[in-house]
Amino acid sequence: MSRYENAELGIYAGVGEYGIPQIEPVKVIPGITRWIEFDYCQRLRKDRKDRRTLGVHFFEPDYKFERAWTCPDRYGEMLQEFGCCMSPDFSMFMDFPKALSVYNHYRKHFLARYWHEMYNISVVPTIGWCGKDSYDWCFDGEPEGSIVAVSNVGCAINKEAKSLFAEGYKEMLIRLQPIKVLFFTRNFEEYPGPVQYIKWDIHKGDQLNG
Repeated sequence: MSRYENAELGIYAGVGEYGIPQIEPVKVIPGITRWIEFDYCQRLRKDRKDRRTLGVHFFEPDYKFERAWTCPDRYGEMLQEFGCCMSPDFSMFMDFPKALSVYNHYRKHFLARYWHEMYNISVVPTIGWCGKDSYDWCFDGEPEGSIVAVSNVGCAINKEAKSLFAEGYKEMLIRLQPIKVLFFTRNFEEYPGPVQYIKWDIHKGDQLNG
């Protein structure tokens, strides 16, 4: 099969109207002392011997990790050197055409499923949404009763964005019942649920808090 949107690598039985690949729950993340962004982790491959204590996240601009979709095997091999990673946080916005947001949700799940199955990587589900209209599909393929990750860094720009994030966050708690929420943030505001706050600090890595 010729290369076409990674379909030659795998076609998974999907969930919901759009056939989103289902990903496995993550119950334990042993030994992770620091989270680093995807764009930074390649620099550490030759410099650090303790890569297994590092987790990799994708809370950064999409252009910095678009290559993970283009070359999933190349970066699967790289990511398996680390303790775990999160599913890629491809952007979804309310002013996007719905087709683009669904496509980005699909890509996130395809890579998470593929990396887990092919490279035995523990992939923590990154949960995202883009308004109430997305609730019918944005949780498709996400596991229940798992450790999950969210970030409000791009949602703290105004009251409306913060309110929409808070509504989606509550919906996520109801639908997925996570056992822990790794919450990447600049402002440590109180949110309900089993939250572990992590300071978001691009290019310097993210230190665990609590």
